[in-house]
Amino acid sequence: MGYTGLAIKAHFGALRPDQITTDHCRSYTAQRRAVGISIGSVWTELGHLRTCMTWAADKARLIPVAPYIERPQKPAPKDRYLTHAEIERLLAADCEPHIRLAILLMLTTAARVGAVLDLTWDRVDMDRGQINLRADCEGPRKGRAVVPINATMRAALMSAREAALSDFVVEWAGVPVRSIRKGFERAVKSAGLNGVSPHVLRHTAAVHMAEGGVPMSKISQYLGHSSTAVTERVYARYAPDHLREAAEILDFGRVRGVR
Repeated sequence: MGYTGLAIKAHFGALRPDQITTDHCRSYTAQRRAVGISIGSVWTELGHLRTCMTWAADKARLIPVAPYIERPQKPAPKDRYLTHAEIERLLAADCEPHIRLAILLMLTTAARVGAVLDLTWDRVDMDRGQINLRADCEGPRKGRAVVPINATMRAALMSAREAALSDFVVEWAGVPVRSIRKGFERAVKSAGLNGVSPHVLRHTAAVHMAEGGVPMSKISQYLGHSSTAVTERVYARYAPDHLREAAEILDFGRVRGVR
């Protein structure tokens, strides 16, 4: 769970699974909100705890039953995505080369920042024109896929490969990069943008594909979604012909004229 685990352990660590109650979950939510953590982040953190408890009960058989982990209501997804003009500004922003490469990778592959920072050169196939975002590990990684390399990304990767000092695509002086938070924030500020996080870039890629008429099934593969239904729930409304046929059927004014 990474950083999430620190907060979870501090609050729940002294409790046995069978001692965890709804009140504990609610007090956790209140404490995290009091220090400025968003509802969305709290929802995710408690979700990680829920997943761990379920695994311990159903898979590992470490506990007889998983406790109920109450979470706050999931917030509506943010609709922030970059326009073409904003993308140009971000790519032209003053930032370190590895930050620019990470930004370009996120925009052109729709990958999460974690997948981009984990990416190694052995999973970049320039001959076949593909990037394998799935790290060699047990089990699937959320939202990771095998995606094509477009012309812009190919040029950037070729340049980065020539200067590479390690096995990692995104590196700093030969050392793998574990976080681009500060560098990313500086790039966003340099571009004069607001409300832009790494996840916004993934959302931006998906929105532009939908607006360009790319079928939901292909966008789903790009995003590494578990099913097309997940993709449609979020991105179908951006498709140019979304509900167009239904709207035409309901155009009763064409039949008798609008009165």
